[in-house]
Amino acid sequence: MARLADYFVLVAFGPHPRGSGEGQGQILQRFPEKDWEDNPFPQGIELFCQPSGWQLCPERNPPTFFVAVLTDINSERHYCACLTFWEPVESTQEVVCTEDATEKEEEADEGGQARLSSTAPVQPGQLFAPKTLVLVSRLDHTEVFRNSLGLIYAIHVEGLNVCLENVIGNLLTCTVPLAGGSQRTISLGAGDRQVIQTPLVDSLPVSRCSVALLFRQLGITNVLSLFCAALTEHKVLFLSRSYQRLADACRGLLALLFPLRYSFTYVPILPAQLLEVLSTPTPFIIGVNAAFQAETQELLDVIIADLDGGTVTVPECVHIPPLPEPLQSQTHNVLSMVLDPELELADLAFPPPTTSASSLKMQDKELRAVFLRLFAQLLQGYRWCLHIVRIHPEPVIRFHKAAFLGQRGLVEDDFLMKVLEGMAFAGFVSERGVPYRSTDLFDELVAHEVARMRADENHPHRVLRHVQELAEQLYKNENPYPAVAMHKVQRPGEASHLRRTHRPFPRLDEGTVQWIVDQAAAKMQGAPPAVKAERRTTVPSGPPMTAILERCSGPHINSARRLEVVRNCISYVFEGKMLEAKKLLPAVLRALKGRAARRCLAHELHLHVQQNRAVLDHQQFDFVVRMMNCCLQDCTSLDEHGIAAALLPLVTAFCRKLSPGVTQFAYSCVQEHVVWSTPQFWEAMFYGDVQTHIRALYLEPSDDRVSPSQEVGETQSQDDERSALDVASEQRRLWPTLSREKQQELVQKEESTVFSQAIHYANRMSYLLLPLDSSKSRLLRERAGLGDLESASNSLVTNSMAGSVAESYDTESGFEDAETCDVAGAVVRFINRFVDKVCTESGVTSDQLKGLHVMVPDIVQMHIETLEAVHRESKRLPPIQKPKLLRPRLLPGEECVLDGLRVYLLPDGREEGVGGSGGGPALLPAEGAVFLTTYRVIFTGMPTDPLVGDQVVVRSFPVAALTKEKRISVQTPVDQLLQDGLQLRSCTFQLLKMAFDEEVGSDSAELFRKQLHKLRYPPDIRGTFAFTLGSAHTPGRPPRVTKDKTPSLRTLSRNLVKNAKKTIGRQYVTRKKYNPPGWENRGQPPPEDQEDEISEELEPSTLTPSSALKPSDRMTMSSLVERACCRDYQRLGLGTLSSSLSRAKSEPFRISPVNRMYAICRSYPGLLIVPQSIQDNALQRVSRCYRQNRFPVVCWRSGRSKAVLLRSGGLHGKGVVGLFKAQNTPSPGQAQTDSSSLEQEKYLQAVVSSMPRYADSSGRNTLSSFSSAHMGGHVPSPRARVTTLSNPMAASASRWTASRGKWSSVRASGRSSGLGADVGSRLAGRDLLSTPHTNGAPPDSGFLRPQRAALYIIGDKAQLKGVRPDPLQQWELVPIEVFEARQVKASFKKLLKACVPGCPAVESGSASFLRSLEDSEWLIQVSALSLPLCLPEC
Repeated sequence: MARLADYFVLVAFGPHPRGSGEGQGQILQRFPEKDWEDNPFPQGIELFCQPSGWQLCPERNPPTFFVAVLTDINSERHYCACLTFWEPVESTQEVVCTEDATEKEEEADEGGQARLSSTAPVQPGQLFAPKTLVLVSRLDHTEVFRNSLGLIYAIHVEGLNVCLENVIGNLLTCTVPLAGGSQRTISLGAGDRQVIQTPLVDSLPVSRCSVALLFRQLGITNVLSLFCAALTEHKVLFLSRSYQRLADACRGLLALLFPLRYSFTYVPILPAQLLEVLSTPTPFIIGVNAAFQAETQELLDVIIADLDGGTVTVPECVHIPPLPEPLQSQTHNVLSMVLDPELELADLAFPPPTTSASSLKMQDKELRAVFLRLFAQLLQGYRWCLHIVRIHPEPVIRFHKAAFLGQRGLVEDDFLMKVLEGMAFAGFVSERGVPYRSTDLFDELVAHEVARMRADENHPHRVLRHVQELAEQLYKNENPYPAVAMHKVQRPGEASHLRRTHRPFPRLDEGTVQWIVDQAAAKMQGAPPAVKAERRTTVPSGPPMTAILERCSGPHINSARRLEVVRNCISYVFEGKMLEAKKLLPAVLRALKGRAARRCLAHELHLHVQQNRAVLDHQQFDFVVRMMNCCLQDCTSLDEHGIAAALLPLVTAFCRKLSPGVTQFAYSCVQEHVVWSTPQFWEAMFYGDVQTHIRALYLEPSDDRVSPSQEVGETQSQDDERSALDVASEQRRLWPTLSREKQQELVQKEESTVFSQAIHYANRMSYLLLPLDSSKSRLLRERAGLGDLESASNSLVTNSMAGSVAESYDTESGFEDAETCDVAGAVVRFINRFVDKVCTESGVTSDQLKGLHVMVPDIVQMHIETLEAVHRESKRLPPIQKPKLLRPRLLPGEECVLDGLRVYLLPDGREEGVGGSGGGPALLPAEGAVFLTTYRVIFTGMPTDPLVGDQVVVRSFPVAALTKEKRISVQTPVDQLLQDGLQLRSCTFQLLKMAFDEEVGSDSAELFRKQLHKLRYPPDIRGTFAFTLGSAHTPGRPPRVTKDKTPSLRTLSRNLVKNAKKTIGRQYVTRKKYNPPGWENRGQPPPEDQEDEISEELEPSTLTPSSALKPSDRMTMSSLVERACCRDYQRLGLGTLSSSLSRAKSEPFRISPVNRMYAICRSYPGLLIVPQSIQDNALQRVSRCYRQNRFPVVCWRSGRSKAVLLRSGGLHGKGVVGLFKAQNTPSPGQAQTDSSSLEQEKYLQAVVSSMPRYADSSGRNTLSSFSSAHMGGHVPSPRARVTTLSNPMAASASRWTASRGKWSSVRASGRSSGLGADVGSRLAGRDLLSTPHTNGAPPDSGFLRPQRAALYIIGDKAQLKGVRPDPLQQWELVPIEVFEARQVKASFKKLLKACVPGCPAVESGSASFLRSLEDSEWLIQVSALSLPLCLPEC
């Protein structure tokens, strides 16, 4: 039994002590006046009576009621029921408030003049002040509180002849049962009757209609977001204008979290004076009046739910992990069926007759049942991962989180990981992990309904039926006697608050109320103490976790054949058949990637251990260690699958004799794994072994069938074998019946068990943390676990910094012993922290804990001394015979720079190297050596798989093709040890992923990297290629001397004079405007005077003609003739160098040696193809118009149509771009056009005129219609490349392709409005009809001929906007999409990774490659750039 109400309080309005406009609450009376011993009076209750502040109102408002929740320092909640009504303000209060308002206005007046006279205050209108009746209780009976306070208010308002002191005294002395489904009828002495029903099980929350109202206000998606946010410890804030809605929403959200209990700040109604609580860094669930929404806008990490608007706002910096699939979608669907039952019937042709919808209370329970099923599905099998560490005097339970996640297949799930790490789940384990206690609906659901929930997953109607069954149980728990719940309470009349004859609420007689309370307390003293009746029983564990494991881990199940291979290999090893074992070893290593094969290996190895020891020979020891390392290499730090836990007793059992008295155990060879340095792993292992020994302690000797080395998380499959929780439940049931001496004996035995296991694990940890060789201590110190304990942080950055500082300190100290002592000290501190944590949680006495701290350094030092002898003897073992290195075959002229380094070539992600989906032998990994030559990086070796050991693996690529080099740390395929390696990626679609052998030192590996970078960027261009024998390798020109940035005065004056002379000499050169010939003279070369016309303008420093070559230049020319490019030009019909030097007029093009010394363009070859009519002297002037002097030159010619392909760079300043931008608009500066523009026109005209069959019936010149006066001034992009195609057909065509720059910015096209498909069709000759003349004249004779333009310009479509059309249709634009250089580079890198991934793909087959190829966007770019190539040849 418990008190229904602890305190009754009367709170009224009072002036603020600081004289502000707002008032404050004052407690007029409270009953009882003294605090209860078991429940002190809550402080600050007056703030919660008026959460928005105590303010006067100009009119009388109707009474209001809400329930606020206060939480004390002991985390106990107090429910404060507040009924507020308004009374007229007394005269003294009015004067005080008026004076306060007057002073406030005077202070706000800028002139300092008083608006109201203090001597004669203005009488305000009638004001009303709030007054609140408050009930404080630890019980949650909202309706009873509402009726009780309403009865007190009705007696006051209606003037009933009932003593208020008696009613309040009866209310304070009323007692009700806590739980058990009982009911009690109470009366407060005013002719009233109320029936109080207690829930059947007090562990189930009472929600009434709060959950259903929450879903109606926010919707399914928003409530699910709030549910996940509360479980993952985010801040949740509710906003509403109704205080009761705020309280109901918070109550409903907490009801959804069952069986977890919210353990953070919970304030359903927060007063305005305490809004700074919202800035707390801890999670919370708080409700605030919507009037203060502006104050919540600056909260960056708070999820705000607006109940009135039905919205949930999640800040950008907050990530709410969703429920794992398929639970997320299943829960959403079931909620939809509950909230909208007609949704499933909406599409039926013949819907059944509508059924009555569930009541609001029943719908509330159905919604709770959905979430109850959700938790049962999430946490099913959790009891199989509980570790019972102590049974007496109180149970100590720990949860194996890693095993639960691994066996459920939810290791990567962010939501469940955060839930298991939260405080709510920690309370869940401590509360529900107890094996002997009272059970509720959730325990029965987890234990007995798992199979049904699995079977109903794909049947929505069966799921809904199950939900309704659970809802009925929840409803019955809250309403055990629904038909008896009849109340009779006096209520005030309607509009009673508007009556003017109200008298103030009277002051109550304290003595009368206190006398009633004292009388009831005296009666209660003789009564027996209230004992909460509990029906305790053994909590069922439900189906074992193995069944869930079989369901969730389908992809990891190995075939029976692979498991048989593992068993056969182990049998061959222990039978001494090493040759057969060696053949099976590669297949075993591949099979050990699966979880079942690793468990099978641990089980098979355990069968060969007798009396905790198994002595092996050297070959057997090496095989066992390799397989152990292969198992451990895929284990995470938490060991969620229990592989490291299964191997832990085995690494201390398998050993080999090195010499008399010196034995090496397997743990010294498997230390390089992160799981050994993880404190959580050791804690789980410790608790698991303690549970095993505690269980054995209470079992009879005949029933003790479990070995101490039982694997963590494994469950007994035999029905007659009791689990540790069953044993603990039995012991807790018998505990009250035992004598005190027997109880003390059991407690001491358990403490001794924990103490002995702590010593045992201190030895185990020293085995696996202390390295065999002291030189590896630096690697040990950088382990994550040790670093975490040293720096007390989980940050990897902090650990790496701490490791680097310690390393530099040891390096500079110069003492070898300092490093060893540092490692020993780190291990001692690691073990001591572990011992402190587990022993404190397990209840070990302080004296035993001090003894452990004394023993740990001795244990570590003893093991270090043992390891010294083991390390010394292990060095005397004969080295393993390694295969002979295979030297590569070098190209002629290729020399070896760095001799072979022994490495392992690892799989690069392509299936062909490891057998692939098509089967075949696994060529990788391969053991061999890497060679570095003057031209290539070469690997030669043989596969490690003995079945294909006779094959040779050769990989190579040119050094210049190297695109990325990255250091990696990989495990060698032979001994599975972590070694340094390199990953070399080239643009030739080659990837070398190498791990250096242990005999290769770090200095040799670093030398290889330095030589690689040196050859990657040779000082001379010839160093990039492999030359043939006998070729003269002349060194490149020395680097240019950098000019002084601050020249002397003499140098400046000399340059000024020199430039002045050039300017003066150039003033008298006559410049004539270039007039291109007409269309009828197009096929003939220009007259000689025009050739001289351009040469007149050349500077004196111009290169000499080819006919006046110096002897040294002639020697250079002879070497140029021998080049391959000269023969290629001859093959394309572009002429020979001899004919070009003789200036034969019969050939349209010639080979010009003007760039023989790379004086004009450093990026062009020495021999260039130019029109026959253009002299070499004119080429220098033309080249100055182009960026980097890359003027248009011929690079290809069609053998059939004689079409030519030209390339060039972007233009400088004004140029031919103006021809196409404004061809019909005269320019004011036409007479002063620069001569370079004329030369560009002449050069392009010469290109078109060089075609042998050039003719056009129109007789119009394409370029002659554009004078230099029409040239624009568009400045191009610096990334300019131009390519031109010229064709001598009926209308001479020239294709000009521009990536970016001057030519790419050509703004013209007669077809610019239709740059799409008709361009390609006209190029293909499919335009049979031309556009008729605008004046209506008949078309010319070529009307029915295929129309072709004289010039085709292919450029970036982004640069070809705003171009005016060509009325003569003599030139055409073909826009293409040209990508940025950075986009092309990024796309090519993605293409390389798609073709050579570097690591095995997650998806099997070609789907992964095709998806990666599509993501690279390389084909999109190629298709965009290949548009000109797809056009038919002109």
